[in-house]
Amino acid sequence: MSAHRYEPGRVGLLLIDTMNDVFSEDGKAYPTFKEEFERIGTFENLKRLLAGAREQGFPVFFAPMAYTEADYTSWKHISGVHHEMFDNRLFVEGSWGAEFHPELSPQDGEIVITPHKNIDVLANTDLEVQLRQHNTEYIAVAGMVGTMCVESTARSCMEHGFHVTTFTDATAAVGGRDAYDAMILRYPFISHATLTVDEFLAATRAPAT
Repeated sequence: MSAHRYEPGRVGLLLIDTMNDVFSEDGKAYPTFKEEFERIGTFENLKRLLAGAREQGFPVFFAPMAYTEADYTSWKHISGVHHEMFDNRLFVEGSWGAEFHPELSPQDGEIVITPHKNIDVLANTDLEVQLRQHNTEYIAVAGMVGTMCVESTARSCMEHGFHVTTFTDATAAVGGRDAYDAMILRYPFISHATLTVDEFLAATRAPAT
């Protein structure tokens, strides 16, 4: 039996940036992550994670990223990640690229967080309100990018008192295998469990003791 314990009725799944620009082969960012997606099995693992969450009946929160033309042209202080977004017109609000990938999209009753424009979803959206309203104390954080939005959001959720699960196989890093390995070494310091998708789903199915 897994050493990790999850309180029934208090578990939720957060999927960050499961958008066409990242996960569709024609997406602008897809070539950056293609090799790592294939090595890790990221896309298939995310689909299995989402299916397992739905099967077990706990809430799923989708966190999209989107920018308007005003964002691209009016911001005063532009960070490195925003240069990447703005210079390449990633996640253009209303565009195909900013839509959820068809296989990683919300269903009726699942929660879509307001689009984030920075890398910490908890700090910049209604995510914390939604987690509290849906009785979610144990939040599993997956999606992209593992070294930016996923890591920053997981760290912030931990700081705000949530039980945080990160994944070894439901994300990927900028920078390939070396960056991924370093990310996986950091995850246990900013979360309460760092698991594979299968380990997490087995732990959440296990009876509470």
